[in-house]
Amino acid sequence: QVQLVESGGGLVQAGGSLRLSCAASGLSTSHMGWFRQAPGKERNFVAAINYNSRNTAYADSVKGRFTISRDNAKNTMYLQMISLKPEDTAVYYCAAGSRGWYTVVAGKVPTAEYDYWGQGTQVTVSS
Repeated sequence: QVQLVESGGGLVQAGGSLRLSCAASGLSTSHMGWFRQAPGKERNFVAAINYNSRNTAYADSVKGRFTISRDNAKNTMYLQMISLKPEDTAVYYCAAGSRGWYTVVAGKVPTAEYDYWGQGTQVTVSS
């Protein structure tokens, strides 16, 4: 049984930092990623990483501010977020796919590339 559990969300002032974690179980090789969803909006791609961490991808809106990484020995993925802005406020979801690698379409990794999803963690950035 695959389980993804996010943690690390919270309330932070604009310009601040947070690090999200995603603990995974029940997976062997997998590509992983982060998505976010603001109230009343669709779920959007944030960042992706392949199984061996050799390839990463980021949404334009977070490039230079967010860093995705993973520790396969700990079955954990991370999202380090700096210089946070109010528009980063959303529920952040961890996702995993069985293939080990992802496909980028028009600068984004589609949600269809992922088979499993976590429950989400709230990130709120105050101005």
